[in-house]
Amino acid sequence: MTDVTKSREIALDILTEVLEKDAFTHQVLFGALDKYQYLKKPDRAFITRLVNGVVERLLTIDAVIDSCSSVKVAKMKPVIRTILRMSVYQILWMDRIPDRAVCSEALKLAASRHFGGLKGFVNGVLREIARQKVRFPSGIKEGADWQIQYSMPQWLIDMWKEAYDDDTVEHLLQAFFEDGPLAVRCNKSLASVDESKASLESQGVKVSSSPLTDQVLLLEQLDYLEGLEAFKRGWITPQDTASVLAGLAASPQPGDRIVDVCGAPGGKSLHMADCLAGTGLVLLRDLTEEKVALARENIARAGFANIQAQVWDARELDERLTAQADIVIADLPCSGLGVIGKKPDIKYRVSAGRIEELAMLQRQILSVAAQYVKPGGKLIYSTCTISRRENEEQRQWFLANFPFTAGSLDSIAGPLFAEKTLEEGYVQLLPGRYPCDGFFIAVFQRKE
Repeated sequence: MTDVTKSREIALDILTEVLEKDAFTHQVLFGALDKYQYLKKPDRAFITRLVNGVVERLLTIDAVIDSCSSVKVAKMKPVIRTILRMSVYQILWMDRIPDRAVCSEALKLAASRHFGGLKGFVNGVLREIARQKVRFPSGIKEGADWQIQYSMPQWLIDMWKEAYDDDTVEHLLQAFFEDGPLAVRCNKSLASVDESKASLESQGVKVSSSPLTDQVLLLEQLDYLEGLEAFKRGWITPQDTASVLAGLAASPQPGDRIVDVCGAPGGKSLHMADCLAGTGLVLLRDLTEEKVALARENIARAGFANIQAQVWDARELDERLTAQADIVIADLPCSGLGVIGKKPDIKYRVSAGRIEELAMLQRQILSVAAQYVKPGGKLIYSTCTISRRENEEQRQWFLANFPFTAGSLDSIAGPLFAEKTLEEGYVQLLPGRYPCDGFFIAVFQRKE
């Protein structure tokens, strides 16, 4: 088996798990790449792009197939459906691969999975799609609506249109397809930003600075993050710029006691510990031993002694912490709509009912977390989603029901931010408007 065929075999297995067995893309992809570490860097990059591309363009791909096939996608054999989907993505979005090569490899896949009798069908559909490529600018049917054009469920488009103007929504939908660099935060108490940058560049990584904060470096042209010396030494922590801004909003002071109620895998807690430079204490908690174990690995890598990690259900009050925290970080479970660009299967999994369930869970946790904040202390509420039910409405509810006032976001305000809500102590960051994930940050200060 050639490397080209092997790569497609692996991609087919991954996509079958994701599209037919409801597995999470990032988990299955990570597991496969870890299993096949012997693959060359170009093969690993091909698999990653193909898998993520098929998932993020799924509705568009299915519309294209349905327009050129006598058998609709929903009625096809799962293996054939997946082979066609990954082949269409290659034909329409991977221009360097000749159409005939895509068709040839698809037929090999069908035969290897014991569907040789359907090779003629597969060949016919793919040749028709290749022949009509002009009809599908960027793989999109002429005159298609946003649901097909951007492969986004219509109810999500409608929800965002209720909150934002059409131009903002379209920029948001476009931004989900943009492949950005990997953002890492520098642990400045361990090494300066310049030292971290020099180390990364010495290993061939292309490094630039985030325009939103000098604590974040943007990395390109890297293979294994775990192979970088700056990562091994704890100098850098993978963390999106928006998440770093939430930490900056906390503005910890030397000696502060901080509670991170849903802290795994530890990005914000490590940020707080770094800011405290060996003083104070950060108590990181999360629901399961598995999550906390991951956080402990990251803490050990950084070597910070002022963090403790514990298993604790954030819905349960720990009376020992009542009114003890200078800062409480509440980065809570959410629908994740702000990170669709990184985890494209989110948009097919979420529902209006699920958002409502999450909103209720957030209120449960906030009701407990508020009790840990000492008079004059702060609570930082954040989510990685774009949903007023989980964000702006939660903020209004919290201020109406707890002895807190709106806090300050002056610590993250800068020339690039044009959000008037910063003056009210909250901000909704949108991809397409800012170079970061979709993220909500609100600061609350407990009344004296």
